[in-house]
Amino acid sequence: MSKQEFAHGHAAHCESGVMSLMMQHHGLPLSEAMVFGLSGALMFAYLPFVKLGGLPLIAYRSMPKSIIKGLQKNLGIKMKMQTFSNPEKGTKALDALLVQGEIVGAQTSVFWLPYFPEEMRFHFNAHNLIIYGKKDDEYLISDPVFEAPVRCVTKAMQKARFVKGVMAPKGLLYYPLKVPETIDYAVVIPRAVKKNAKAMLKTPVPIAGIRGIRALAKSIGKLEKKDRRYAKLFLGHIVRMQEEIGTGGAGFRFIYASFLQEAGRLLGSSLLAESSEMMTAVGDQWREFALMLAKAIRSKKSHSIDFPALQIKLESVADAEAAVYRKLLEGKLV
Repeated sequence: MSKQEFAHGHAAHCESGVMSLMMQHHGLPLSEAMVFGLSGALMFAYLPFVKLGGLPLIAYRSMPKSIIKGLQKNLGIKMKMQTFSNPEKGTKALDALLVQGEIVGAQTSVFWLPYFPEEMRFHFNAHNLIIYGKKDDEYLISDPVFEAPVRCVTKAMQKARFVKGVMAPKGLLYYPLKVPETIDYAVVIPRAVKKNAKAMLKTPVPIAGIRGIRALAKSIGKLEKKDRRYAKLFLGHIVRMQEEIGTGGAGFRFIYASFLQEAGRLLGSSLLAESSEMMTAVGDQWREFALMLAKAIRSKKSHSIDFPALQIKLESVADAEAAVYRKLLEGKLV
């Protein structure tokens, strides 16, 4: 396929959206949900020793680039991934690939992309997009979080690709060298589902998976004895990490529910269909939890925050999510 035939698409999450569009362009019809599910990207981690603005990191999916790498490993896709120490060399390499007709995935910083409205810009250095052409001094960009293609001048794109800081992109470019013509879904779906469920349910690490959700719930319960200003900052931080940073925690649960639904149709599995409904309900519960947090921090009476109720709610979310993984591990998927 030539670059002129590339079709932009809107997605819920940047990395899964990019890989879905890239695979479709190269003849492998994978939806965003299928990309997310088959890469095994669903996760939870509560990292109190990793600080963002003095507050602990809370992650609802696996690390950036894990969707790209997970899809490679699980489907036999071969990707070329390049980083650069020199910004000018990185720009020349990108331009050369575009001249060859390649569509190229790139890791960037949201803050330095000028087509983002100012109110949407923040210092997140792991935003993924596709660059599919260049006209004069402007790159033609398919950014999955936008409904239509956008453009960006060379200087701004170079800045966005080579910004310093946490998860610095280092000019990362990636594109497929080999894409399989077909996928044996009856093999790859059960394997990916079981592995992801096991990682969430049976991790030995107390700050990851379901254990990580419970650890965060316990930390919320302890806020009652902390400084009230810090307690409100902590709760607000949870809301931002869950609902405002990228796709959001509940959003990833909804994407995975869509994956389970699609997988259920492909394999004719009622168990996967039922699990999809359960995961959708889990996403709803995450949203309810976020609403509880928002109401708590908006209250002018900080002493009136019901920390035990917040802890109990998050523990119930953990119970509901764990039930989905138990069902997937104990049942026969095909």
